[in-house]
Amino acid sequence: MDTITPADRAAGAADPDGPSRTGPLLYLRGVEGGRVALTVLLVVPRDGAPPVVETADGPVTGREIAATDGRRVLAFAIDLPMAAAAEYRVDGEAYPVDTAFEGDLRIAFVSCNGQEHDDSDRPLDERDALWRRLGGAHAERPFHLLLHGGDQLYADELLYCHPRVRAWARGKAPPGGPVDDAEAADIEQALRTAFFERYLQLLSQPAIAWLMARVPSLAMWDDHDICDGWGSLAVDKLDSPVGRRLFAVARAHFVTFQLGAAPDARPAICLDETGRSLGWHVALPGLDLIAPDLRSERRPDRVMGEAGWRMLDAALAAARGRRVLLLSSVPALGPRLSWVEALMGLTRRAEKYEDDLRDQWQSRAHRDEWRAFLQRLVHLQAGGGPAVTVLSGEIHLATRGTLVAEPGPIHQLVASGIAHPPPPQAYARGLGLLARLGESPLPDHPIRLHPLPGRRGIYTAQRNYLVLERRDGAWRTWWELEEDGPTPALDL
Repeated sequence: MDTITPADRAAGAADPDGPSRTGPLLYLRGVEGGRVALTVLLVVPRDGAPPVVETADGPVTGREIAATDGRRVLAFAIDLPMAAAAEYRVDGEAYPVDTAFEGDLRIAFVSCNGQEHDDSDRPLDERDALWRRLGGAHAERPFHLLLHGGDQLYADELLYCHPRVRAWARGKAPPGGPVDDAEAADIEQALRTAFFERYLQLLSQPAIAWLMARVPSLAMWDDHDICDGWGSLAVDKLDSPVGRRLFAVARAHFVTFQLGAAPDARPAICLDETGRSLGWHVALPGLDLIAPDLRSERRPDRVMGEAGWRMLDAALAAARGRRVLLLSSVPALGPRLSWVEALMGLTRRAEKYEDDLRDQWQSRAHRDEWRAFLQRLVHLQAGGGPAVTVLSGEIHLATRGTLVAEPGPIHQLVASGIAHPPPPQAYARGLGLLARLGESPLPDHPIRLHPLPGRRGIYTAQRNYLVLERRDGAWRTWWELEEDGPTPALDL
């Protein structure tokens, strides 16, 4: 049988025998003392020989952080020099990593890595076309960091793993009456198996696996990493026995496979000691990366709870770089939605879309909270503070916006999605008309939405990802569009 080479994997070639292991997957922990701290994650058969992970300093001892169905998840804490030619090895195979974070910098931002139905049945040539393109861009000029902005996993179909969960998802009363302890354990095990298998299936896809082994990741989740509309659903549904177990299992797998930590641990980058919020802050030379958790404490009438706001305030207070990249999984700057909510409230036929509107910062239910969020960003940038750029996904379109602030605008860059199919052009045009109405939740700080560089419409309905570059201290960005290729660069 022909050997699958690294170049083949970068192009998305599948291993016909299937992977005997998943990984390595690389997660950024931070920079200290001129060294870059990382975690390497590997999923291997329980009965097989453990993999040998090495750096230039010698072998690294791993630890088991999770196990299920004859497989175990191993985590290896490594640190590499801050250098363009750093590397680590797994069973003798070298994985080059560009960890030269001090000077020029290249960052990729992706979101919405899937679709609601039949995602695992899609041909990888179609599904992962932009992942292969991103891998090719890395092969030409390495990326230092891969940011995942939400909906890395579409868990919607996993809700069919158990009759009780399926009934919960359909909004029906669970058959058979209340859930007793034995059935609760059965539900939880079914969810654990479903989430574990889906993560392994996703992270073993060749184009994704090749890139995540060579570029350190930082990720924040959104609703589809749990289920569609999580947190914006009715409170009694969220807090039901099935809802509580769904969230607990989704959270454990997010921590393991997106943050690279034990499922019951608080990763060091996450600031909330209670664990109620999984928001994180990572400081790099000249750059602070901040991601508030907009799902863990979400309810129909709030986006974040007390723990989430404390985490965000602590991260903003600690920001010391010249630039802050803030991941807001749902866009922080967007069109006026209150009119849409009011019109939808006139008909019961629109009720199924209510949670989609409640997901947004601009919802009437979140308007005061939205103002508080934007006010923090304006305050951070004022008076010579770091320039703020917000990165978001979620809407399956590409766009950008600005918030008037001192000494210059706060930029919102939306890239969504890398694998989710785009909505119809008519939807993008209709949303663009709504966006032209403008929005000013803060006095003297109006929001404006803009077309991508070189485009006419405010929203671009193509699959896409975002590239950010720092060169000689100056930042610029562009979108890679599936059909039209890269946009002209935008100075930030």
